Amino acid sequence: AGIDPAAADIANRYLAATAWGMPAVFLYVALRYTSEGLGQTLPPMLIVAAALVLNALLNWVLIYGKLGLPELGGEGCGWATAAVWWFELVLISFLLRLPYFKATGLIDRFDFPDIKEIAAILKVGVPIGITVFLEMAVYSVIGFLIGGMGVLPLAAHSIAGNINWATYVIPMSLGSAASIRVGYLVGSRNLQQARRVVRTAILLSLGYAVLVSLLLIFGRSQLVAIYTNDPAVAAIAVNLLLFIAVYQLFDDTQATMAGALRGYKDTRMPMVYSLVGYWLLAVPLGYALGFGLDFDRASLEPLGVYGFWAGMTLGLGIVAACMALRLRRTSHSPDRILAFAA
Repeated sequence: AGIDPAAADIANRYLAATAWGMPAVFLYVALRYTSEGLGQTLPPMLIVAAALVLNALLNWVLIYGKLGLPELGGEGCGWATAAVWWFELVLISFLLRLPYFKATGLIDRFDFPDIKEIAAILKVGVPIGITVFLEMAVYSVIGFLIGGMGVLPLAAHSIAGNINWATYVIPMSLGSAASIRVGYLVGSRNLQQARRVVRTAILLSLGYAVLVSLLLIFGRSQLVAIYTNDPAVAAIAVNLLLFIAVYQLFDDTQATMAGALRGYKDTRMPMVYSLVGYWLLAVPLGYALGFGLDFDRASLEPLGVYGFWAGMTLGLGIVAACMALRLRRTSHSPDRILAFAA
């Protein structure tokens, strides 16, 4: 990508250092989601909070060479990250001795790999992973494209994206909670109560989205001022938050609906919706609106960074509509639910 060789060297050394933490983070994530799936969400939160403090300390020590250690720069950040992942694994391993973990029989005996069970997990899990990847990657690609417009649009885009992510974590968490509760209720064959959980989660998410949208509309100048005092960047970012205010309504509700669908083990079609909505609609449309198009008899004037967010908003709106229809169809079909459960 034409990255400066010095920066590429730092990135390579950072990745080489974090690689030592990969076994730990894989095991940690598996145990973390097991705990959350059992309804025990507080212990992982406390572990991450402790890891955050340790991460800050280790980064300070290893990046800048404090406490007599060598100054490693970006590579030091990689070593800090690897160490924190092992720290999280050690802490969550203590949970294995608690009653709710013992009840799973996880450490009672050793089992050889069960190909059928592994395939069942992959069938549900791989589409979830691809969906998340498609959602996250589209922001990276759009960031690269906006970067070609100059530093001011890129800075404003970064501010808008950061604020959007900060508000997104609540509906994403509601989706995770809905996934856990729906999965539990489907397992106990209480399908009517599962629908109530879905409805409640969506209404909570929608109400939250409306409040956040109003906050973004009326408090956008104050929010942008937290990030920058550059008038040129602030002027663009303040306008972008108007797009985010509309975007919130779709983004928040689709995140919760996607989580509910995962509770039903309905994960393949949401992956397709993300592929079509983000990559076949949002990115091409954003590119066309952002850079403009020339036709034989007419032309579309470039809207710059605003065009990309307009394209993203439309694409996500279509994803949210598809998610809603799919969730309604699945949640009201006992035969479909039991087929997924089997």
